[in-house]
Amino acid sequence: MLDRMKGPILKTQDEIAIMDRANRVVLEILEIMRGMVRPGVTTAQLNSVAEEELARRGAKSPFKGYAPMNLPPYPAVVCVSPNDVIVHGIPSRAKLQEGDILGIDFGSILDGFVGDGAITVPVGNVTPRAAELIETTKECLDLAIEEMRPGRHLGDIGAAVQEHAEAHGFHVIRTFVGHGIGRRMHEDPQVYNYGRRGRGIELREGMVLAIEPMLCDIGPKLKSRIERSGGNGVMQDVRTDSDGWTARTIDGTLAAHFEHSVAVTANGPLVLGK
Repeated sequence: MLDRMKGPILKTQDEIAIMDRANRVVLEILEIMRGMVRPGVTTAQLNSVAEEELARRGAKSPFKGYAPMNLPPYPAVVCVSPNDVIVHGIPSRAKLQEGDILGIDFGSILDGFVGDGAITVPVGNVTPRAAELIETTKECLDLAIEEMRPGRHLGDIGAAVQEHAEAHGFHVIRTFVGHGIGRRMHEDPQVYNYGRRGRGIELREGMVLAIEPMLCDIGPKLKSRIERSGGNGVMQDVRTDSDGWTARTIDGTLAAHFEHSVAVTANGPLVLGK
């Protein structure tokens, strides 16, 4: 979900403490949903439980009703993205099947600040390649977080993701980015999941970024577009359903997504909510 950017906003220690609580809500409810994922469960059930858990914690959803760029208002508190859906899948009564993988993207608003996170979960037993995709995407997130230190650059974050993903034969989705986060779900800067080390703005203490690598396997259409772009350029790597939200891989290949909101501190990266 993208919004208009207004400029980077550094957070105080008190504000980071509030954001830590907002993200604790996110991580707790993500774990509840992770525990529900199994064959036969519907994504509408996940959404219903997530909405109840938000209310129980006195938090609100930054997703439900969100309507950027003339899109229809998003109708749920969670984005649920099975298999070839990269992000922004809408909950439905369709049942999860053995061997599916499911991306779960979730947010909260608590005391005026936003938390945002995502996981990808196997449904029962999955193929070795699907398991590798999930594990590699999570590793990309961990490597990106390690780059979040004062004096490093946004390009270091993107390069960490790209290098690890491509070493495993996966494609980094270019269409979607991470972002600053605070009182609004999307603030400056945009955080690309590819790039060159030492490039981009310098990271400063007080910056809080939602880091969210999205990877997919490479099919023939995507391979052709990567080759035409020279291997590192921006390309059209997403197709969107008629609902305006659901974003899929162009070849129908599997996709995975992980996300944490992370503060840059003098002592290194602080994963909020943990």
